[in-house]
Amino acid sequence: MSDTYTPPKVWTWDQSSGGRFASINRPIAGATSEKELSVGKHPLQLYSLATPNGVKVTVMLEELLALGHGGAEYDAWLINIGDGDQFGSGFVAANPNSKIPALMDHSTTPPTRVFESGSILLYLAEKFGAFLPVDQPARTECMNWLFWQMGSAPYLGGGFGHFYAYAPEKWEYPINRFAMETKRQLDVLDRHLAENRMMAGDEYSIADMAIWAWYGQLVLGRLYEAAEFLDVKSYENVMRWAKEIDARPAVSRGRMVNRAFGELHTQLRERHDASDFETRTQDKLEGDAS
Repeated sequence: MSDTYTPPKVWTWDQSSGGRFASINRPIAGATSEKELSVGKHPLQLYSLATPNGVKVTVMLEELLALGHGGAEYDAWLINIGDGDQFGSGFVAANPNSKIPALMDHSTTPPTRVFESGSILLYLAEKFGAFLPVDQPARTECMNWLFWQMGSAPYLGGGFGHFYAYAPEKWEYPINRFAMETKRQLDVLDRHLAENRMMAGDEYSIADMAIWAWYGQLVLGRLYEAAEFLDVKSYENVMRWAKEIDARPAVSRGRMVNRAFGELHTQLRERHDASDFETRTQDKLEGDAS
């Protein structure tokens, strides 16, 4: 950084700073508007966007359906965080932290709210008895890596991703600091995956879904346009694992749900039925509109 910053004795909010997301970031919680959430025909109602944290949950739901768990059918509603949808009163009631994703399970009375992506993965795994090892050592290893992801990814997203891709200027110190940490995390994964097919051993689990959404997509070149900068090809074990998961049909579907960016045929902004993947992607909707 060229200028030295001297922090004031008491911090105050400068609404003009903050880069790409300055218009939606604020130092207070709570709703800014009255807006109820839509509710569809299925017990599981998801409110999300296809960021890595959102992708974790839609991949899990599609994987459950692929296993034959009909009770995992769901409605997925788009929460456009760029427009501030996460600050509507209905969403804040579902998640007081105003972050996607949020899940409402209407199979219970009253409906159960579930927020934080890791909590949603664990909730669904326990509800349907899938993608979570039963054997205690393997279950514990799965939980170890699930919580590793929850604690580590903010350094990748809010740290590296913000300063490398979204900050109003490129500053050497924070980019170097968070690039170093991101590469350290990739090395942690690479060493572990040198001896394990999946994160908790041989079996695919919620730990893999959680970590793949961030680190798998990173090494596959889908986050921050940073693959070359971070030399992701050098993490051969992570790349092998990422490609194996990427090839799963349920993962391909999960990536499309609540996606409002990228090529139109990859965007299924709302999902209410399995047939929507064939009939309701954005290229078809816009073709119908024309």
